[in-house]
Amino acid sequence: MKFRIEKDTLGDVAVPQDKYWGAQTERSKNNFKIGKEASMPLEIIHAYALLKKNAAKANQGFGIITSKQAELIERVCDEIMTGELNDHFPLVIWQTGSGTQTNMNLNEVIANRGHVLEGFQLGEGQKSIHPNDHVNASQSSNDTFPSAVHIALVTQIQEHLIPSIQLLRDTLQTKSIAFDSIIKIGRTHLMDATPLTLGQEFSGYVAQLEYGLKALESSLPHLYELAIGGTAVGTGLNAPQGFGEKVAALVAQETGFPFCTAPNKFEALAANDAIVETHHAFKQLAISLMKIANDIRLLGSGPRAGLGELQLPANEPGSSIMPGKINPTQVEALSMVCARVIGNDAAIAVGGMQGHLELNVFKPLVASAALESGQLLSDACRSFADNCIQGLQANTPRIQALMDTSLMLVTALNDKIGYYKAAEIAQYAFAHAVTLREAASALNYVTKEQYDAWVDPSKMLGHQ
Repeated sequence: MKFRIEKDTLGDVAVPQDKYWGAQTERSKNNFKIGKEASMPLEIIHAYALLKKNAAKANQGFGIITSKQAELIERVCDEIMTGELNDHFPLVIWQTGSGTQTNMNLNEVIANRGHVLEGFQLGEGQKSIHPNDHVNASQSSNDTFPSAVHIALVTQIQEHLIPSIQLLRDTLQTKSIAFDSIIKIGRTHLMDATPLTLGQEFSGYVAQLEYGLKALESSLPHLYELAIGGTAVGTGLNAPQGFGEKVAALVAQETGFPFCTAPNKFEALAANDAIVETHHAFKQLAISLMKIANDIRLLGSGPRAGLGELQLPANEPGSSIMPGKINPTQVEALSMVCARVIGNDAAIAVGGMQGHLELNVFKPLVASAALESGQLLSDACRSFADNCIQGLQANTPRIQALMDTSLMLVTALNDKIGYYKAAEIAQYAFAHAVTLREAASALNYVTKEQYDAWVDPSKMLGHQ
């Protein structure tokens, strides 16, 4: 491998000749060999490039860099955002807690790639763009890294997560409507309870996702606030007045999302509360999805020795030894995703606590965990909708058989003969292995005609 010499304030560093990064990136690459698959998420890199692009526009407007310098920075940033330069961002999330090395990775790649776009070879000629003086002008790692993370997370939520949750919600709603006339026995404490329709049961899942979406959407205003303009500690030192407002407006214009400058830069730098808040909505969704998945798992258990009320799609063979076995694999995948999101929430909670004085130094961890959760929830919701819920079928003969033999239909007699006599009927039916109708007649509490008139599951569904 051929190398060239790059310089930073600590001296000379040998950098691979074919890479656009510089001395500080190479130092970080060598000093933080932690984790096998722990690269800084490309979503952050691409969002960072968008931020740098619009910072260059603002800096040109304030007369801090020339139009030529701004044009070169913007050109390189566009290349980064399209993924053309992904191989030039090698750093891991386990680095300085402010994300300084990733910021410098961007600054160095932009400066060196700009140098090449001018017609020079790496390591030759005088650079017209300096990583710190021009690409990083009016900025600090402390305000750019959290800004880039907010941009990446908002983009992921708006373009992927919300549509995926909506897809699953709508798919469940379709099933709720289709199952509306199927009366089944309810269960509380995993024991028989009074009837409801399968559609009513599924409507609860739809409502859970609706509330999850509301929680997620209500967290976005805080996430729209960008720390840019706060520079090192929140005072905005070395940035012109109005820089943060200008960059945020440009980012909003380019993305179509209502980003704005954070009204208090000290909070924006020293805390990760916006991400903590958003991930709480992720956690709420994960908890809801786990409940939904577990219900589908239970209702689909069997096919003959379980509840068997639902027939899950046969997507793949379920066993390497038991022929014909089909397992609830989509349920299991979704459940594992939910567990991971809950774990990420714990990590983010701990990271959110690490705002020591003017800076939170757990930003790479918090950012990567949040983006992973968003990605996993988005993919899992879509997979669950497409590969499980869409093909779900109701096993109506099994549902009818279970309801017909349930003892809790006796609840309909409470206001006719009283709780104690109704309980005696249920106990007699269970002890003598007869139907409720037969038990009621044997005890002479109601006639068979009265039983047929009063114990009608279709009249026990309430007003929902």
